[in-house]
Amino acid sequence: MKFLVADDHAIVRKGLVQILCDEFPSATVKEVSNSQEVIEELQKEKWDVILLDISMPGRNGIETLKQIRTNGVKTPVLMLSMHSEEQYAIRVLKAGASGFLNKETATDELLAAVRKVLSGRKYISESVAEKLAESVGENDERPAYQLLSDRELQVLQYIASGKTVSEIGDELSLSVNTISTYRSRLLEKLNLNNNAELTRYALDNNLV
Repeated sequence: MKFLVADDHAIVRKGLVQILCDEFPSATVKEVSNSQEVIEELQKEKWDVILLDISMPGRNGIETLKQIRTNGVKTPVLMLSMHSEEQYAIRVLKAGASGFLNKETATDELLAAVRKVLSGRKYISESVAEKLAESVGENDERPAYQLLSDRELQVLQYIASGKTVSEIGDELSLSVNTISTYRSRLLEKLNLNNNAELTRYALDNNLV
């Protein structure tokens, strides 16, 4: 049994590694801290389950997940986030994840999710199942942020955290013009006027 744990916070990684080692004593558990290291490890060898944090610096977890699937890697991926299921669960499942867990999830639930994806199934909590059912309905019944692309949501979060357009561009390896275009789309889609309103919207919806 081989687990790959990806999170940029060392304390979180150590906690996950300990949980997995306690439950699967004979397992190999490797920890990495960013997207590039995830991709490199997947090129070296095969893993049984990947535990992947969404909010890593640079290429975030969702982009990493998409890259993994584009590369043809079918390893089950459990996405982890400090944000609630409402913000991310459906988004990551559609991107190819095998499940989503909030970082405050109890150990028993984490292990139940790991066992389920090891068996080849997806892990979906009751609340996520309800949200998936709701998403089948009309789009205008969903919060506006759920209609944003993954990149637009990421740019919104960076703006709300106080980063400038040039800083966001450096972080994402994109031009200032490209980031400005994403910002314009955000203002239009969310019917807002400036960065202050974008920040307030993100805070009000627990996106940061």
